[in-house]
Amino acid sequence: MAGITSVCSAHPIVIRAALRHAVACDGPVLVEATCNQVNQFGGYTGLKPRDFVALVEKIAGEERVPRDKVILGGDHLGPNPWRAEPAEVAMTKADDMIAAYVEAGFRKLHLDTSMGCAGEPVALDDATTAGRAVRLAAVAERCAASSGGEPPVYVIGTEVPPPGGAHHVITTLEPTRVDAARKTIALHRTRFDAAGLGKAFDRVLALVVQPGVEFGNENVIVYDRARARTLAALLDEEPALVYEAHSTDYQGAQALRELVEDGFAILKVGPELTFALREALYGLDLIASDFIPGYPSRNLMAVMDALMRKDPGHWKGHYQGSQAKQHILRHYSYSDRIRYYWNHPAAEDAVFRLTKALDGRIIPAPLFRQHLPNLVRYAGKPLEPQELLIDAVRAVLDEYQSAHQPGR
Repeated sequence: MAGITSVCSAHPIVIRAALRHAVACDGPVLVEATCNQVNQFGGYTGLKPRDFVALVEKIAGEERVPRDKVILGGDHLGPNPWRAEPAEVAMTKADDMIAAYVEAGFRKLHLDTSMGCAGEPVALDDATTAGRAVRLAAVAERCAASSGGEPPVYVIGTEVPPPGGAHHVITTLEPTRVDAARKTIALHRTRFDAAGLGKAFDRVLALVVQPGVEFGNENVIVYDRARARTLAALLDEEPALVYEAHSTDYQGAQALRELVEDGFAILKVGPELTFALREALYGLDLIASDFIPGYPSRNLMAVMDALMRKDPGHWKGHYQGSQAKQHILRHYSYSDRIRYYWNHPAAEDAVFRLTKALDGRIIPAPLFRQHLPNLVRYAGKPLEPQELLIDAVRAVLDEYQSAHQPGR
């Protein structure tokens, strides 16, 4: 089975790496924004849907990627950013958000209304979830019809634990029960039909389920295909559908290949991409500290730590333990919550200072082997830090590409 990688990141270097990777592979590229990251109020990136589209299109133009090769998706579109508010208030905002996504040009829409709002259970029953998903689909259909362009395609369902990685050490994870997956499909089909949206349901291309993969702050649960065998077999009953697997970060090439072979054709990755970017940036920070007289020791790390300590909202509830433990997690956790801080002006200034300091310098191979052994090919010649950072991200995308096209 063929598949596609869903790149879930708003970081310009990650987006550029994904687009450049698509050119090299001569294929389409799927770039997705999440509801918390990009919404009508700006999300944590400060980007509204049209801003995100403009960013992707600008980089695509620079990388010479035709616009028809770029697929834009919206992830976890629903009331999640406003779940502390009453349900109707949160759903009205979700209506406005999905309208903004469609009007901006997003056409792959993950309808996720599974979370409870103020006064509701944390996880809603299937019937309520399906009803709210249909409500959002109706908004998307109206907006697509009025704004022109291709009609949307949909992804339904959600995964447990929530997106972004677990907050604790995980040792085992149960795949979604096949009867639960079957019920999700049936309920959504019935509710779409009842709302006069049968043609829209025909454009549901994937169901999000839990295949038994996840990552915590310090460990990864790798795919065990034997445990997901019955779940994979359900697709024989639904030949028009595939599965979308979330939190596939850090799985490795073999597990990714098995996921695709078993019907998990859409593989979502996000934190691993910015984790690889952070690895490369911190490696360059060490190289600059060792190599350039007067460069402040580990300047980038110091700036990022100060930012995270000053504004702990993005990590405080996720990283537990002693101060020393929290320090390690802030910088090196698999959940990579440092990614929320890269667009801060102080972080951007520190990255600029680092890359400018190293640009064009010839770094000895032994120093590269100490701090960035996988990128030692950049040693011994004038350094292009931006190209190195892009390559660090592309190394992750190469594993995903090998899963989709193992013969290449």
